[in-house]
Amino acid sequence: MKLLILGGTEFVGRAVVEAALGRGWEVTVFHRGRHEPPSGVRSLLGDRTTGPEGLAALATGSWDAVVDTWSAAPSAVRDAARLLADRAGRYAYVSSRSVYSWPPAAGLGEDGPLVEGSPDAGDVPYAEAKRGGELAATAAFGAERTLHVRAGLIIGPYENVGRLPWWLGRVARGGTVLAPGPRTLPVQYVDARDLAEWTLDAVAAGLSGPYNLVSPPGHATMGELLDACVRATGSDAELRWAEPEAIVEAGLEPWSELPVWVPPGEMYDAMYTADVSRAVSAGLRCRPVEETVADTWAWLESLGGVAPRRPDRPEVGLSPEREAEFLAKYV
Repeated sequence: MKLLILGGTEFVGRAVVEAALGRGWEVTVFHRGRHEPPSGVRSLLGDRTTGPEGLAALATGSWDAVVDTWSAAPSAVRDAARLLADRAGRYAYVSSRSVYSWPPAAGLGEDGPLVEGSPDAGDVPYAEAKRGGELAATAAFGAERTLHVRAGLIIGPYENVGRLPWWLGRVARGGTVLAPGPRTLPVQYVDARDLAEWTLDAVAAGLSGPYNLVSPPGHATMGELLDACVRATGSDAELRWAEPEAIVEAGLEPWSELPVWVPPGEMYDAMYTADVSRAVSAGLRCRPVEETVADTWAWLESLGGVAPRRPDRPEVGLSPEREAEFLAKYV
């Protein structure tokens, strides 16, 4: 297979590159040159944010498939997909479960109501951007040649958003760690490497249409995730579990101050109860949480403990002062 990845130097794109190279595929990455591309690929430089002229490096060449991880202006997906429609076999767009109208019902499958989106839009909110990207890819390639990978929470090595890296860093510091409960609370996520393998399998099999892509319900809990952080880091950290009601009462922010975690309720149902039976039937396999956490820690250690950060995403994590204040009052 000849694969073109639009991006390919960070997080999900990099995981796709490594998975494709591992299969012996011929890989081309189109990127802005801000990060060194993985070895073994053909590198093309350009900048989609500058309009069609930024795609000049893609004016020639043909590929069996394209994987696109773009999450900003849908017009950038539109321009790239139009340019490649006659020279690439299939288009896999890494979308998001954020495209479902809020609030998504518990157990929602791929047939849920969607937010409005336009393939011609510029800078719009994340959900509209991802939906516009889906529409742009489909308009250029047609429904039968377009795959929409609707991911939920993505973690694993190369993460540049900071969620699992923050927990690993906090646990590694040791001491008493505020652990948002209940510890049996199930969480749904996908390791970027599992997303990559499934996407390449789907492309090779000629799959099309939308697929929710996160782990099946019950794959892991908050307790299993944080226990894995303690074991991976070898820390003397003591997890002090707190009830959701106390966390909410104290004004601590789910998801942002306490990454990954959301309390039971509407937001939890939207985030962590997705129906992924379609993807599982199509071969989705999710590695154990222990492996994801241990490999992410090993990657962090190789970087000196500091993960790269996307400049377009807010910083996450609870300050030491806020944590200490909460523990003194509530736990």
